[in-house]
Amino acid sequence: MKQTLIYVPRDSTARALGADAVAQAIAKEAARRGIDIKLIRNGSRGLLWLEPLVEIATPQGRVAYGPVKVDDVPGLFDANITHGGKHPLALGLTADIPFLKNQERLTFARVGITDPLSLDDYLDHEGYAGLRRAITMEPARIVQQVIDSGLRGRGGAAFPTGVKWMTVLNTPATQKYVVCNADEGDSGTFSDRMIMENDPFVLIEGMTIAALAVGATQGYIYVRSEYPDSVEVLNQAIAIASEAGYLGDSILDSDKAFRLEVRKAAGSYVCGEETAMLESIEGKRGTVRAKPPLPAIAGLFGMPTAINNNMSLASIPIILARGAVFYQQYGSGRSRGTLPLQLAGNIQRGGLIEKAFGVTLREVIEEFGGGTRSGRPVRAVQVGGPLGAYIPESQLDTQVDYEALAAIGGTLGHGGIVVFDDSVDMAKQARYAMEFCAYESCGKCTPCRIGSVRGKETIDRITSGQDTEQQVRLLRSLCDTMVSASMCAMGSMTPYPVLSALNHFPEDFGITGKQRAA
Repeated sequence: MKQTLIYVPRDSTARALGADAVAQAIAKEAARRGIDIKLIRNGSRGLLWLEPLVEIATPQGRVAYGPVKVDDVPGLFDANITHGGKHPLALGLTADIPFLKNQERLTFARVGITDPLSLDDYLDHEGYAGLRRAITMEPARIVQQVIDSGLRGRGGAAFPTGVKWMTVLNTPATQKYVVCNADEGDSGTFSDRMIMENDPFVLIEGMTIAALAVGATQGYIYVRSEYPDSVEVLNQAIAIASEAGYLGDSILDSDKAFRLEVRKAAGSYVCGEETAMLESIEGKRGTVRAKPPLPAIAGLFGMPTAINNNMSLASIPIILARGAVFYQQYGSGRSRGTLPLQLAGNIQRGGLIEKAFGVTLREVIEEFGGGTRSGRPVRAVQVGGPLGAYIPESQLDTQVDYEALAAIGGTLGHGGIVVFDDSVDMAKQARYAMEFCAYESCGKCTPCRIGSVRGKETIDRITSGQDTEQQVRLLRSLCDTMVSASMCAMGSMTPYPVLSALNHFPEDFGITGKQRAA
């Protein structure tokens, strides 16, 4: 009898929901019945509301079942799961599930399909094709490919990745660095974690290509301290890649060297800011540096440093493998390619989707997310993490791209989308933004350190009805100061959720029509 391949995710979300126990139960039940199986711990497909999602390889393709609990396992075998048998948890062919079928997966092309720590799996799915091409190219040609692709920083700033690399390349130095900012601290975001745990080689390959492009020989992945599984998987993958010659002193038997290390983050939100991250890597307290000089000119240990977000670097291999024109064909306007969007909050189907820029927020929330989990109407959506603006239901037809969201006072950030129904108190959400800033501020600049505390106090006076008109004017003035004078995005973006809540939901602050007009 032919061996049956059964896939159970090793992703943190799936494990938190019992995937390890389910995998053990499947192995035990198969052995008890004398059924020959091979159990593969793959990555999560991103359908997090269906985890643990068990897949069976059949001649027609993989068949999915989920969410599977340990008690379901005997019944699944009774239903002939090894041949894709019918069962109440059966979801049909995995590739035909609408949530997956309607995506454009470029960066996440392998996630959920391969064993994350199998280099053979990675190579069988176009892995290292980009590096093999890049190693034959002059550094400036690699950079130009990235510029031509239209790739912009996926961490939120949306600065053209290739332009940043060009600055590093053209800055003379005895030592250069590549740093991956994987300190994923925004609420409702988990795409970095999913790449690191479920397809680590794509990040390693992207960083190696970046090193070839800018002339760096040393790299660091700065991983959020709350991601121990990511740290473990990355360290294993780096060892595997080094042993196989994809990292080290002679990459693919060339004269190019690149070594890579994982650094565990300091547990501070502000260390996600690139200069605070550099301070942390150097062993110092994570506080923001003044600019100039830019890190591309004087970054880690004072040397030219290419700093990119995890998603930016993970997008590089497919650009080099298939060419800039291929990647440029996706997207809208100046926002080219695809972006992993993470659905969280009050949502029926939470998880990760990868879509080309141009899809609307309403399509994402309703067609992929299935609306609110409570069944109540959507009232607001926060896009871009805890410092992102609140977008009212009336603006959900806005396209997901950098310019479209900026035009309505929003920001795309890292692609996190948190949904709230009509029971939310937006004044409390605004207050939380100031409270969050006060707690996480590095304290280096006054507008952020003091402004956030005064902002919280001012919102308290507004909601208690103390001289509302004057306090609203004071709050707006305070927000203007924070936007204009803060040293980094921690202080300058905190007003985004505050002002958007105030502008779109004044009734939650106790502001009357007359006061609104004033």
